[in-house]
Amino acid sequence: MRLLFLSLFFGTLSAWAAEKPNVVFIFVDDMGWGDVSCFGGLVPTPHMDRLAKEGMQFRQFYVASPICSASRCGALTGQFPARWHITSYLQTKAGNRECEQADYLDPKAPSLPRAFKAAGYATAHIGKWHLGGGRDVTDAPKFAAYGYDLGLGTYESPEPAAALGLKTTPWEIKREPQQVPRHERTRWMVDETLKFMQQHSAQPRFVNLWFDDVHTPYRPVDAKDERGLPAKYRDVLVETDRQIGRLIDSLPPNTLIVLCGDNGPEPTLEHTRTKGLRGMKWSLYEGGIRTPLIVHLPGTVPAGAVNDTTVISSVDFMPTLCALAQIKAPAADQDGEDMSAALRGEKAVRSKPLLWEYGRKPGVAGKVKNGFPYPKEPDSKSPNVAIRDGDWKLLVNADGTQTELYHLGQDPHETTNLAETEKETAHRLKTAALHWRKALP
Repeated sequence: MRLLFLSLFFGTLSAWAAEKPNVVFIFVDDMGWGDVSCFGGLVPTPHMDRLAKEGMQFRQFYVASPICSASRCGALTGQFPARWHITSYLQTKAGNRECEQADYLDPKAPSLPRAFKAAGYATAHIGKWHLGGGRDVTDAPKFAAYGYDLGLGTYESPEPAAALGLKTTPWEIKREPQQVPRHERTRWMVDETLKFMQQHSAQPRFVNLWFDDVHTPYRPVDAKDERGLPAKYRDVLVETDRQIGRLIDSLPPNTLIVLCGDNGPEPTLEHTRTKGLRGMKWSLYEGGIRTPLIVHLPGTVPAGAVNDTTVISSVDFMPTLCALAQIKAPAADQDGEDMSAALRGEKAVRSKPLLWEYGRKPGVAGKVKNGFPYPKEPDSKSPNVAIRDGDWKLLVNADGTQTELYHLGQDPHETTNLAETEKETAHRLKTAALHWRKALP
């Protein structure tokens, strides 16, 4: 009788795990709009292209910030990152104070992995964190505080994995005895993801797989590489794509894969990596906040579809992924919207505008030590507040100066400022953006 009970129990458990989709959320560090070849990139990326061919591309996807920490905060919480005092990259305590930032993401914030854990998922974070920890921030909450069963972070995390370096930064040439070479870090992260998936096969699984490539420095081999930046970048992107291929070949079929960049590229390589979009990393122009998004889930997400009309954001991941997995999203006030209809190939229209803030002291940017990096490329530095509502996008500084208005449907490269000719629209959006900015903590 006991054996029969156990057999029925584990059979029911396995059936339940099979019904719930696994979720693997891949954040590719500094991957620009023009990095993936199916989005027009010049470097062949056959594995990401295959993922897109078997899934769906979104051509109007935005991240929550043009820089890593704030972007990750938005994706994890479903809220604009400025709500949580994160508007640039997290660094030393003194630097964070100077930038008017927190030292780490408050664990009281809504958490995507916590929502999945509450629904019975095994949860893991593998790779770059950069939401607290590292440098002199020694009191950052552990991964479990955000709902992870397993946390394998990089240097900028509360629990760095030994193989990724306990004290050595990933951009240094030297490494610790147990640390894998820079060019093998992506492979190691994929290996650990697949290991976690196998170890928890009796449960549905949620994994954040957050690479630290294709971020500089580009080191495609362990030996000294004298080639120029474009050649090294190409090799690093090709290797990242190859490892993504290994991953998708080994994941269970019932896996929702979400793949995107965390912000725009740096360097842009003469804007080939933004495919001509204005801006780059550290900029609220399109090249800094629009990245490729590919979503894959057989039987739910239509294969081969290209959505170039739906405006979707990383702050939508919280309600959208919860809806697709049929689990309860946090009751907290969300900036994101449930866009699961769009992922199923149905029509979905935003009901709320998207808003961004980058940097709290734009007037003295050069005087804020290690504070808010700004693009050195001409015409890429933007005002520090932005709003998108329908096809209209307005940028303005928090003090009300430098108003810029663009119609993205007609001018996706943001070349023609319409603030003086479309005064009513400019006034409406500027008022909304500045009201939002003043209401932030």
